[in-house]
Amino acid sequence: MKQKLLAEFLGTFILVFAGTGAAVVNTVTHGAIGHAGIALTFGLVVLALIYTFGDISGAHLNPAVTLGFATAGRFSWNQVLPYIGVQTFGAVAASGLLKYLFPDGGTLGATLPAGSASQSFILEIVLTWFLMQTVLSVSTGAKEKGITAGIAVGSVIAVEAMFAGPICGASMNPARSFAPALVSGHLASLWIYLLAPCIGAVIAVPLHRILRGNES
Repeated sequence: MKQKLLAEFLGTFILVFAGTGAAVVNTVTHGAIGHAGIALTFGLVVLALIYTFGDISGAHLNPAVTLGFATAGRFSWNQVLPYIGVQTFGAVAASGLLKYLFPDGGTLGATLPAGSASQSFILEIVLTWFLMQTVLSVSTGAKEKGITAGIAVGSVIAVEAMFAGPICGASMNPARSFAPALVSGHLASLWIYLLAPCIGAVIAVPLHRILRGNES
């Protein structure tokens, strides 16, 4: 269990450091990376992390994914809070380091709605539903591992960030949104990114069972 928790801490740290770090660097360099570059950074780092930590902890890296696996009966509910705890701690540590490195980094990559709260809330539910649907289809038990999982999950994250990022931020991950919001002090819309991804992940479970039947 200690190895699993350390893997989730390190994995989520790297995810937030690289992903939101791309957004911070884009801000301080006045657009050198661009939106497409940020989206690809998120997708590629998740792909790499699945290969690195998938066989240890499952490479959840996301409280919503952990909740989805538990709802699907693939993951022990007793391990949900420890996983979410270290994921959140890893994310906050990454945002804290980014704040230290880039004190003028603005929102530190926090996810903020460009339009109405309801628009971003619905988008985050749909985005996380499709992400979790993919995760359930390519994972073994509660573990995202193997060539298929890395490519599929990383691609979904990159694509969803590419088209929905300018509107809702395409978080799909409560820890990824909580950390920069907390460290930068932009907490007003945080509820969207804590609640909507969890709803989307849970919705994916019964749909996966209907589609896959006994395979789920």
